[in-house]
Amino acid sequence: MNIAVIGTGYVGLVTGTCLAETGNHVICVDINKEKVAKMQAGIIPIFEPHLDLLFERNIKQGRLTFTDNLANAIEHAKVIFLALPTPPGEDGSADLSYILGVADDLGKILKEYKVIIDKSTVPVGTAEKVRAAVAKNTSIEFDVVSNPEFLREGFAVDDFMKPDRVVIGTQSERARKLMDELYKPFVRQGNPVIYMDERSAELTKYAANSFLAAKITFMNEIANLCEKLGADVDAVRIGIGSDERIGKRFLFPGIGYGGSCFPKDVQALAKSASEVGYEFKILESVMEVNEKQKTIIIPKIKAYFNGNLKGKTIALWGLAFKPDTDDIREASALYIIDELVKEGATVVAYDPEAMSNVKNLIGDKIKYASDEYNALKGADALLIATEWSLFRTPDFDKVSELLNSKVIFDGRNLYGIDQMKSLGFYYSSIGRETVK
Repeated sequence: MNIAVIGTGYVGLVTGTCLAETGNHVICVDINKEKVAKMQAGIIPIFEPHLDLLFERNIKQGRLTFTDNLANAIEHAKVIFLALPTPPGEDGSADLSYILGVADDLGKILKEYKVIIDKSTVPVGTAEKVRAAVAKNTSIEFDVVSNPEFLREGFAVDDFMKPDRVVIGTQSERARKLMDELYKPFVRQGNPVIYMDERSAELTKYAANSFLAAKITFMNEIANLCEKLGADVDAVRIGIGSDERIGKRFLFPGIGYGGSCFPKDVQALAKSASEVGYEFKILESVMEVNEKQKTIIIPKIKAYFNGNLKGKTIALWGLAFKPDTDDIREASALYIIDELVKEGATVVAYDPEAMSNVKNLIGDKIKYASDEYNALKGADALLIATEWSLFRTPDFDKVSELLNSKVIFDGRNLYGIDQMKSLGFYYSSIGRETVK
């Protein structure tokens, strides 16, 4: 099938590349000429495990191409994916200007029937707005389908190639047949393709992410309570996670959630609710707790240093909002850096993938190390903000040697309490006893 994907951000690039991998001919569109030129030259603009291999292979085999010309891209395409950004506005609502702007352009250049697919995360009612924006400029028949993405950064290729489920919002039989054809190679093992109306599909995406954000936040609240009551959050997590109604996933406490999806999706769903006169109290609490959770480790650091961080050097392991990505959007590390610098501390950071993005954002506000151990040289404490695999089993003898004092503040609970006791570290984590 000939496919056009408009937008080459995280969702658009993964979608286009994975669709090409199953034999489709995909042309990706972006208005950024420099970015298009780099992709045409085989330079991938994001870090996502395994994506580079598919990206290079499908470019080489001619199934994946790039352009900045919208009309050329959609000329032969049966389906058009809209994978455009929907950033939060000042009031928390999703900004649809990019999507509706392209929809307006599509109406002017459509020459035959197409299926236009909303792949971006969008508020309820967006499909109708897209349909209206296209229709005002054309009499050509077309359909608008809602097909939300459920891609986890770090696992996006697997999530697209072997989805748990595919959600499709359409009431058009013609569009449904095309969507069946499109997704058939990805659900051969029998995972469901779930059809519903467009509004329900749009809400499904927001509901899924908001529920997961609430689950994470609830566990963070439990962790904070554990510290007050002298309980161990790891034991509690295992105890409740064994209940199949709750499940084991998304129960690991830490310093809050971040990234491109959860923060803006929770905010957008709460805003959508308020617009129809419904106060979504749980989501308001989730946002409030998560904001505090991002820097909950700062008081612990200040207490250890008797309230004075001036002149102290903190080694920071991890800058990305989660491992296996270079995405720093709403990363807890950025909030922590702000607080440490305000307190007069020097921060020396290392992250396997996200350092260039942080440099572009905050420049020389902090120092950057060439590897995790160089970050430790002469530091007064180590702070862990992202649970990269290489941080899980470091050479603790080397860590002890390089740090001024054997002090670790762990925002992701990577190490065992007994292990830290036996190694003689001062160790402060989330929801567990502090090893002194």
